[in-house]
Amino acid sequence: MSGQFKKLVTEARSFRRFEEEKEISTELLSELADLGRLSPSGANLQPLKYILVSKEEVREKVFACLGWAGYLKDWDGPVKGERPAGYIILLRDKDIAVKPGMDEGIAAQSIFLGAASMGIKGCFIGNIKKAELAKELAIPEKYEIELVIALGYPREEVVIEEIKENNIKYWRDEKAVHHVPKRTLTEVIVQTF
Repeated sequence: MSGQFKKLVTEARSFRRFEEEKEISTELLSELADLGRLSPSGANLQPLKYILVSKEEVREKVFACLGWAGYLKDWDGPVKGERPAGYIILLRDKDIAVKPGMDEGIAAQSIFLGAASMGIKGCFIGNIKKAELAKELAIPEKYEIELVIALGYPREEVVIEEIKENNIKYWRDEKAVHHVPKRTLTEVIVQTF
């Protein structure tokens, strides 16, 4: 395996603070959504659709509908100036697929890796006020909001470390470095033959 690809996967972490002033164009978001479109799809149904958000006034509406970093109880999310510069909202077309499947994760990771390859970081957000967001963006009822991917150029440092005392909760130190505990490889491989 290429060390470069492993580095890319390692760098495709959840980032929650961004250089908001560095814009992300609709064209760039479209390139990333295209990676989702080209990704494998269960039974090749291709039920995912995308909303691309780059305009500041719409980004503010999306931001207001999101919950940030559940483990960081004393943090309400990025402050103005550190918020995402763009969003990709993954929708499932209920006329094509009644319930979620594997597509959402596959497409989201393809988008995330593509963004990371361009120096853009992001966060998968599932804590969404879906009814409110659907109303704010006039999303037709045939679409179910599955995931929001927040994107921007990073304004924080994120480090991976080994889990200690079985504590999986991410945390921030006194310098605001974001620490992400990960299980060891020997812990996650159950058997080898």
